[in-house]
Amino acid sequence: MALTSLLVCADTKAVQVLSRILTDLSIRVEQCNELSAALAQATTRPFDALLVDCQDEPTATRWIASVRKAPANQGALIIAIVDSQNQVREIFAKGANFVLYKPISAERAGTSLRAARSLMRRERRRCQRIPLHTPASMAYAATEDAPATLLDLSEEGIAIQCEHRLPPRCKVYFQFNLPGHVSTVRLSGEVMWQDSSGRVGIRFADVPQASRRVLSDWLKTNTSRQSQAAEKVPSVTTHGSSSGLGLLSVSNGDRREKSRLACRLSADVYRLGNGVPNRCSLSDIGTGGCYVETTEPFPASTNVEIVVRTKDMKLRVQGTVQAMHPGVGMGVAFSIQTAEERDQVQQLIACQASASILV
Repeated sequence: MALTSLLVCADTKAVQVLSRILTDLSIRVEQCNELSAALAQATTRPFDALLVDCQDEPTATRWIASVRKAPANQGALIIAIVDSQNQVREIFAKGANFVLYKPISAERAGTSLRAARSLMRRERRRCQRIPLHTPASMAYAATEDAPATLLDLSEEGIAIQCEHRLPPRCKVYFQFNLPGHVSTVRLSGEVMWQDSSGRVGIRFADVPQASRRVLSDWLKTNTSRQSQAAEKVPSVTTHGSSSGLGLLSVSNGDRREKSRLACRLSADVYRLGNGVPNRCSLSDIGTGGCYVETTEPFPASTNVEIVVRTKDMKLRVQGTVQAMHPGVGMGVAFSIQTAEERDQVQQLIACQASASILV
């Protein structure tokens, strides 16, 4: 199936440059000039990527939040087109994964969109994910009856929230009850990715026939309900913040961490102002931050500098420790100051995503 994109921008020159790059990357482009006209498409039809001009930032951020709330594109990549006047952190907080800076340069936009395309290929799923929130019990390694919360479910895997970081690529055994079913589902799976917030992606390994029947029945019922809900999403306009777009928003907690990519990268981490390197490993990375595995993590709010060297590039980026897990690691939010730094992060993500596709 071909990749598809929706480009919402009225700047003729930017549209020409971006359309040409997307077409060269084998991504089909649909273009619309107005946010209000594009909202019905973005909330009812699935796209692999949505590119939105944030010249009118309040309307654009509401548009992004609305798209993230609708089932059709909760997992799509959203690429914001911004300038120096935009509040980029707020745009990311509403659901954007990437940004392209104006004026649109063919070379710079090409680099960013190639990175985005790698993530699109990695993140596309054959099976629809159904969100839910239900408790589960899991066992792994030497741990028994560890609590977890199911966040979404498909025929091939689940996403969970758990308190402790799981060993990479470990086998995990689950048991849980799905809403509306009394039969307990028991199955095993393998850790595919995890992020610094405690979210973990599991691909099913062994599913007994009885549990498979329960999963299939529940998914069939709830996929139908989700499709019916998507068909009922109204077309709204941008006139008046008390209706339509103004009522729809999404918090960081509602977003799936699509832009976080599981990885294994060696890194030197420094406290700002201290020239002593701490040899660490990055276990995931996204446009907004990374998780640093180290037995001696820094306290929350510590300002750090991270240096990553690969065969093809060197990344140097500053950030702030957001969460510290003693003996395990720390989550770092990047403090990206320039478009060049943003491009470097995106290039690193693209390289890692491409490598994971080939494995």
